[in-house]
Amino acid sequence: MDHAAAAAGAAASPADAAAGAAARLKERLYATITMISVVIGLAASEYADAAGTAATVVTAAVGLWLATLVADQQAHRVVHGRLATGAELRHMLWVGSPLLLSAVGPLILIASSALGVMDLRTALYASAGVSVAGLFCWGWYGGVRMGSGAAVAVLAGALDAVIGLAVALVKAAAGH
Repeated sequence: MDHAAAAAGAAASPADAAAGAAARLKERLYATITMISVVIGLAASEYADAAGTAATVVTAAVGLWLATLVADQQAHRVVHGRLATGAELRHMLWVGSPLLLSAVGPLILIASSALGVMDLRTALYASAGVSVAGLFCWGWYGGVRMGSGAAVAVLAGALDAVIGLAVALVKAAAGH
């Protein structure tokens, strides 16, 4: 998206709106993959409890969001020679906000565990499963939007889910 146009208050063109939506979705997908690795790592922990697990999930999501804001601001300083302010800063916050949404599903399932609805490990694995299913849905929808047939859309969804899960498992195994 054109930061100069955003700063000037100009109406976003369809291309700018699409670029903004793509940037937000990219952040959401990245955070989803990261959160899968966090909850799988927590599920493998022998010492996890609901409160500590919830705190870890919130910390991971907020930390990821803050790291993105710092990186965006630093990149802006390098490219433009000044800090992002006003509309530019609001745009950065808007694009990065989906990173925080990655914690909502796991927190709901962790809360259900704290209320005795299910075991904590079950809640964490269910959270990972829901997130992988979400990756499948986004991949499938992307295949549909590209005009592919149903079989290609399902294949795209399956590939996104497998790749997302593989990345999350590698991150969890590496201790990230």
